[in-house]
Amino acid sequence: MPHVEISHFPADLSDIARRRLEADLVEAVTRAFGVTSDAVSIGLTPIPRDQWQQRIYGPLITDRATGTDLLRTPGY
Repeated sequence: MPHVEISHFPADLSDIARRRLEADLVEAVTRAFGVTSDAVSIGLTPIPRDQWQQRIYGPLITDRATGTDLLRTPGY
């Protein structure tokens, strides 16, 4: 606990970019939840652009926008 899952359009992240993303997320999550870094897990899930609306935007963003479990909504 906690686990962060990032869904994104397919992208080739360099090793440096992946390590920087990991470090930034781990730092933010450990600070917010008061846990040690070894308690944090992170998943990256590429989603094809043509599936974004169906798999992500609808069920994970707009359907949750009225609840309290969506921390931030996108501006698109």
